[in-house]
Amino acid sequence: MAQWTSAVGAAQLARLLNSQQDRPSGPGSRRPPAYRALADGVRLLVLEGRVPVAARLPAERELALALSVSRTTVAAAYEALRAEGFLESRRGAGSWTAVPAGNPVPARGLEPLPPEALGSMIDLGCAALPAPEPWLTRAVQGALEELPPYAHTHGDYPAGLPALRSMIADRYTARGIPTMPEQIMVTTGAMGAIDAICHLFGGRGERIAVESPSYANILQLMREAGARLVPVAMAKGLAGWDMDRWRQVLREAAPRVAYVVADFHNPTGALADEDQRRRLVDAARSAGTVLVADETMSELWLDPDVEMPRPVCAFDPAGSTVITVGSASKAFWAGLRIGWVRAAPDVIRSLVAARAYADLGTPVLEQLAVNWLFGTGGWEQAVEVRRVQARQNRDELVAAVRRELPDWEFEVPRGGLTLWVRTGGLSGSRLAEAGERVGVRVPSGPRFGVDGAFEGYVRLPFTVGGALADEAATRLAAAAHVVETGGTTGAETPRTFVA
Repeated sequence: MAQWTSAVGAAQLARLLNSQQDRPSGPGSRRPPAYRALADGVRLLVLEGRVPVAARLPAERELALALSVSRTTVAAAYEALRAEGFLESRRGAGSWTAVPAGNPVPARGLEPLPPEALGSMIDLGCAALPAPEPWLTRAVQGALEELPPYAHTHGDYPAGLPALRSMIADRYTARGIPTMPEQIMVTTGAMGAIDAICHLFGGRGERIAVESPSYANILQLMREAGARLVPVAMAKGLAGWDMDRWRQVLREAAPRVAYVVADFHNPTGALADEDQRRRLVDAARSAGTVLVADETMSELWLDPDVEMPRPVCAFDPAGSTVITVGSASKAFWAGLRIGWVRAAPDVIRSLVAARAYADLGTPVLEQLAVNWLFGTGGWEQAVEVRRVQARQNRDELVAAVRRELPDWEFEVPRGGLTLWVRTGGLSGSRLAEAGERVGVRVPSGPRFGVDGAFEGYVRLPFTVGGALADEAATRLAAAAHVVETGGTTGAETPRTFVA
């Protein structure tokens, strides 16, 4: 019986391998043999989750043709991977990827670092800050006071607590977007919201247009749902969307759904302006595409003179095109798993009906906590503290990276939680692996792209500041030195890899 559960074609694997840029040659650098470079490339793809564990690899002859190398090179690379525990083979069944005993199975998205590892590893993988106190404690205490009446019910509210739905609707209305509670569904975080939307509109085989780059976990969620991702390149730097490309993709590919982050885009930090928002809504409406606008970062402007554009849904007064997703996780705390969807009432009814086969509803106590924050002014106070903290972290991290890695290029975003960095020609995948060994965890650029794009990038979140930001930059510089000089990456297995 075969031990593999999926397969990777020769052409697909060749694209992923070719996206890994060669290390720059310079004084002290050494280029590994061709078979070693190939084995390293496959191993990196497995460690980053871009090639899943238990995936059948192409036959040696097929891969050799796709890569324009000799079959002997591929055979030697496969043998090296078998010796290191990253490949298993059996006559008649082929070869499939594996991880050595004792190694965690790599994730294909971005997962938080286990708390027990925080003492030795600086975590730049998760773009989330600690809870703002005392507002979290006060919100939970306020929720407990409001809990008794709900405790006498079954506790399942598929659309969300009526009080919170009304509160969220009122907040949209106050922003100039008239909204009824019937247009709101409370979800278990933004991920829960987008998962529900994808299952309703983006079934297996459906095209979904996504920004390129985009948020890694959302991309993986869509892949797992069986969607066909259609990448649309972002405009250069922090300029937002390239509207010519969006119009072309929407017209020619006719995707069922498009997913965008207009407010301090993850990972680039770009802020789409009002004209871009209006034009994208118009293009989506003409193409019959459902436009999902993720505004989880919308309240995280960091510079006081930022003028926020109107929400994307403001340009869809009929409510037939735009579905908006919001969340408490980024602006307040990731541990408070409350998100919401704003859409036309018929869409909300369909989403709510589908919850009978999913999670039935969102935890009551957490909904009451968010409702307390919204109703008492605690939310605004806590988010202001969050902005101050993120702004300071951003400025200190930027200074540290510029000092330690002057060849790395980036533009400083005016909001959000992430810095999108071009790594001076170095492979982001190799930097991520080397970082694990020197004590800094950083996600590589390809996690935020489709089919190996953005190998020359990493994402750095504003989660550390002060001395910790300095140390993180120092460790990143050490990782860059390993990659530049051709440090050992073959026989040595990282001590941990959680991505």
